[in-house]
Amino acid sequence: MFPPMDLGGEQVVLRPSLCPHHALIYRSRSHSYRELPLRIAELGGMYRAELSGVLGGLTRVRAIQLNDAHIFCTVEQVAQEAGAALDLILILRAYDALGIVPVRYQLSLPGPGKKYLGDPQAWRRATELLIEVLDKSGVDYESAEGEAAFYGPKIDIQIADSLGRESTLSTVQVDFHQPEQFDLHYIDSDATKKKRPVMVHRSIIGSLERAVAHLIEVHGGAFPAWLAPVQVAVFPLSDAEVAPANAFVRQCLDRGLRAEVVVEGSLGARVRAARHVPYQAVIGAREATSDSIALRLRGWSSAGCVASQRSPVADRRPGRCSESPSSPGGRSLIPRQGVGGARGGRGPRRASRWAYGPARPRSGSR
Repeated sequence: MFPPMDLGGEQVVLRPSLCPHHALIYRSRSHSYRELPLRIAELGGMYRAELSGVLGGLTRVRAIQLNDAHIFCTVEQVAQEAGAALDLILILRAYDALGIVPVRYQLSLPGPGKKYLGDPQAWRRATELLIEVLDKSGVDYESAEGEAAFYGPKIDIQIADSLGRESTLSTVQVDFHQPEQFDLHYIDSDATKKKRPVMVHRSIIGSLERAVAHLIEVHGGAFPAWLAPVQVAVFPLSDAEVAPANAFVRQCLDRGLRAEVVVEGSLGARVRAARHVPYQAVIGAREATSDSIALRLRGWSSAGCVASQRSPVADRRPGRCSESPSSPGGRSLIPRQGVGGARGGRGPRRASRWAYGPARPRSGSR
């Protein structure tokens, strides 16, 4: 961890993990057994004083944004909560949505040495609970001694880069130690006896930096449509088509899509520069007159001509350019499954920083 800093007569530190912070939040007031399980989730920053020799791109950094949660529960609830955390990855398919393929599941156990803290009996109980979760899930896993956290065993989901180097992206951990260290309690059903909760550490995607680095490598910059920084690139052929292009972009933004008008350079240069954009719309004189666009799909030469401004529903067969009226069975200009989301959901309602405003006309017509 980074050394403490003296500020205004107080000593402060950059937090190296989120666990103690969440434990202190739990400890800030008393809790009844009826409140458990109590889940505290955060997309928070933490800081590690890593040596320069171990840093590497986005996969190993000093400032980390961690998708992390801690679940405070009874011993009887641990298996259910740890299993639910694993289900978020396996059943709800967080990895499938991102296009991430894990290389293996690992049960990380303690090894020889004195770095592991806590009661050996608690370690055995935590390990038994995680084995129960893994066996119930049906996944194949390997046991790895010496890979446990200092406070407890864990389930690690491993990913690998193009060179075969493995790293942990997601983890589920059972921790009997830190609740004791922070003197955490809850009031049991008899209203007088205090009991110690168990902490389940749950990190579904883990470090955002590591996840983004892996996604860049997996997709080569050609992200799925729902994840692409720009979903629709619009190319007017000349200054005369800039106004219709801006109108079409405004329609896209109103529907929650991330779109921009690209006017600099020749059409071929713009198409090449936007080769990773899932959808490319070309507007020339014919399209402007017929209130339509020529749609190109990433990896395809053309998707044909489709209606654009007045009715975003059209026949997308190559060579057809019809302004078919909106109807319950009609297809929208940008298929919802393609751009809005992997399961038919629409994109974010608010335009992101990649969704630029109206473009200025170029200095000279093409």
